Amino acid sequence: MPVAPPGAASRPFPRSKLRYLVLSAHDYRTPRRANIHFITDELVKRGTTRFFSLRYSRLSRWKQDMRLPLDGTANTVVKHKGVECYLWRTLVHPFNTRRRWLRPVENAMFRMYAKHPPELLKRWIRESDVIVVESGAAVAFIRLAKRLNPDARLVYRASDGLSTIEVAEFIAREFDDVCGCLDAIALVSPVMADEINSRHNVYHVGHGVDPGLQDMGDPSPYPGTGIHAVSVGSMLFDPEFIVLASRAFPEVTFHVIGSGRGAMPGYGENVKVYGEMKHADVIGYIKHARFGIAPYSSEQVPAYLADSSMKLLQYDFFGLPAVCPHAVVGSYASRFGYTPGDAESIRVAIQRALDAPHVRSRQCLDWPQTTDRLLEPERYPETHLER
Repeated sequence: MPVAPPGAASRPFPRSKLRYLVLSAHDYRTPRRANIHFITDELVKRGTTRFFSLRYSRLSRWKQDMRLPLDGTANTVVKHKGVECYLWRTLVHPFNTRRRWLRPVENAMFRMYAKHPPELLKRWIRESDVIVVESGAAVAFIRLAKRLNPDARLVYRASDGLSTIEVAEFIAREFDDVCGCLDAIALVSPVMADEINSRHNVYHVGHGVDPGLQDMGDPSPYPGTGIHAVSVGSMLFDPEFIVLASRAFPEVTFHVIGSGRGAMPGYGENVKVYGEMKHADVIGYIKHARFGIAPYSSEQVPAYLADSSMKLLQYDFFGLPAVCPHAVVGSYASRFGYTPGDAESIRVAIQRALDAPHVRSRQCLDWPQTTDRLLEPERYPETHLER
């Protein structure tokens, strides 16, 4: 049964300094930063902020979880950049088994996980004025938050569609049941609204950019001459694109940052591979590139990536022409689509990007403006979705 009727009204949002709690499967301390990290940067400027990291256990070693370097601090409160951080490590954590015959066991694991949080989480929930729940495993704790602190404002940050990240059936079903009780559901793309079993509290709040982004990234990290293209991130990364592109354009140097892989067979001499890099350093590679690349490995990527991809947003901010699969071109004139694995379509898309002007193609809010809309979207008419 739903926790609250779909027509439940949002409560007034107090203006005094508040206490914030973020529930996420990320950890605020990791070098790789997702949108929830930038939002947390803003929250800590506004009040006491705590970040509780979920879905971590001994099983995480098999998946090479990016939080493994933090393992020594698990189950301990650590203050990082003013934020109290807690990485909850359990013996095992529940996950999507992808086996229908294991579904009863899977559901039981999630129920146990949700019913037996550490006392610290319960205390942090009780002491919070605003609780930000990120899409994924954190959904399992919405009922707990509602029960322990019914006066807290509950905001759901839909960084990804639940079907896209293939959450367990328990999480998908639980979200359908509790979404009506949330004060706000903030989607990174309006395309995601079709998955939401609620109407009154659903808003579009995209990603933001750093307030001083325009002034970052100088001087150029590239040598004085040459044509440089950049690919950032590991999500659905397609090394075959780099193989085909580097062969087709030997005069272009392709810079591959944070792909989660080293140099792959078939990469040309004109491919430079880098590991994880600080955000400020990445910006230099983006700002001074001739074009950007979002080499997703399939045309079957979710359509909302056209709006929600942070690398594409940053390319757009600097007016960088972008090469990406047709599925994520969206309505952006500065993007040039190709079919993954098709050498000729890749060649055409890159040539069009090389010929394109550098013009910003979208409005880009900064993170303070984005966080304002995340916390109180009802105050901003442009966030409202007609459904």
